[in-house]
Amino acid sequence: MTIPEVAILRIGHRPERDQRVTTHVGLTARALGAGGMYLAEADKGVVQSIADVVERWGGDFFCEDRVKWRSCIREWKAGGGVVVHLTMYGLNLPGVIGEIRTCTKILVIVGAEKVPGEIYGLADYNVAVTGQPHSEISSLALFLDRLFEGSEFDREFSGAKIRIVPTKAGKRTEEA
Repeated sequence: MTIPEVAILRIGHRPERDQRVTTHVGLTARALGAGGMYLAEADKGVVQSIADVVERWGGDFFCEDRVKWRSCIREWKAGGGVVVHLTMYGLNLPGVIGEIRTCTKILVIVGAEKVPGEIYGLADYNVAVTGQPHSEISSLALFLDRLFEGSEFDREFSGAKIRIVPTKAGKRTEEA
């Protein structure tokens, strides 16, 4: 399987309310194989939290805030990428993931509060991770796991200063 380039576009983030959730969107994206996250709003706290994790746990994940979402989508498509919008209202994930998996460059839109209706028309795929309300974090996790077919469990993070050693009981880490 060719590993696609994947980035997340987080829109609708409200710094006064969503900092923890948006940070978790970024951490989930990083852990499950995405290369970075664009944040449409300004929030240096989220950017710094994710940078701190990357510094300690390794990898090349980027987090950029103050991104103009329309320009981001337009530039992504101009660069040959496709846009996947995770929503309750799209086509069911199992029915479209095989087609999406053939793409080499994927921008995944994850909303917070109400997503502008324009997004549904700009996306190449509006993908439902069930037709029920639930967390954008769980939607992203399920989408990435299906996209990468579980290969994220074998991923190594270069430059890690700390890593977990899998163990049946207890906690075990190694430090570089």
